[in-house]
Amino acid sequence: MGILAKLRDNALKSDKSIILPDGNDERTIRAAYELLHEKLCRLSVIGDRQYILPIYEKYNPEHELDIIDINNNEHMEKFSDYYYNLRKNKGETKESAAEAVKRPCYFGALSVALGFYDGCVAGSISSSAEVLRAAIKCIGMQKGMSKISSFIIMETPIQEYGSNGTFFLADIAINPNPDAETLADIAISTSESFKLLMEEEAKTALLSYSTLGSAEGESVDKVRQALKIVKEKRSDILIEGEIQLDAALIGEVGKRKAPNSCVAGNANVLIFPNLDAGNIGYKLTERMCKGAYATGPILQGLAKPMNDLSRGCSYTDIKNAALVTIYQSGM
Repeated sequence: MGILAKLRDNALKSDKSIILPDGNDERTIRAAYELLHEKLCRLSVIGDRQYILPIYEKYNPEHELDIIDINNNEHMEKFSDYYYNLRKNKGETKESAAEAVKRPCYFGALSVALGFYDGCVAGSISSSAEVLRAAIKCIGMQKGMSKISSFIIMETPIQEYGSNGTFFLADIAINPNPDAETLADIAISTSESFKLLMEEEAKTALLSYSTLGSAEGESVDKVRQALKIVKEKRSDILIEGEIQLDAALIGEVGKRKAPNSCVAGNANVLIFPNLDAGNIGYKLTERMCKGAYATGPILQGLAKPMNDLSRGCSYTDIKNAALVTIYQSGM
């Protein structure tokens, strides 16, 4: 069973709730219809009822769509007070808090933080910066995590690599040049995400242009330090580094370059040393490997799930992000 089929089956059994802040968007409305029609979750969208309803009703829906008008919502005072108390030590005033919670992403994030919804998916209209700020300020970080990061689920037809052709790649959207501590956090978060979503052991490779001392350099030193931090924090994670991509993926090469490693040749989680490498690596795979399919980016490191979308996303991307968010909320 592919990962998306697994996520869909989970959603059907879970009875979770999702909030979509970018309701004034046809793709969001179509995704909302499909999620409700297929009974994958309960949900609400934030936006203008006069814009949303005529589009939604074109699908002849059997389920009513809950539309939230931020300017006329019974929870605004509660949200504003909560946000003020959360951020007052960082300069937030009662007035600025009242304005902040009127922003759809902030309202959506606070809805999750306060338990009204299990997760939030935004970004088809909102910028990534807005989504991330709302997530960090309103939901906050998971205990033990210092930075938010992102991963891609990459499914390929090359069954002999990864987990029957599936990999988790990180970080591909958030941290431009992570230091060793952040890189370690990314490795830990992505290993946990893989284990949660794939229900099997993560075998994590900290990628580099060097394999176990074959070359030297500043970025190699950073990867080695990240490995040390991961092992100190989480001795249960199967991880190797620094390691080149071919040694991480291909059994024969892995045995030759890292003969004593349980990860070399078997890696299913690939951690890139910086955002350049991660973004290029995942897009190169998606475009040049026929049949490859990427889901994400998916945010990790938050106390509760909220996920970002590309503004070029399709309604299917929104739906898939909701399925991932539903699964994450079961942690």
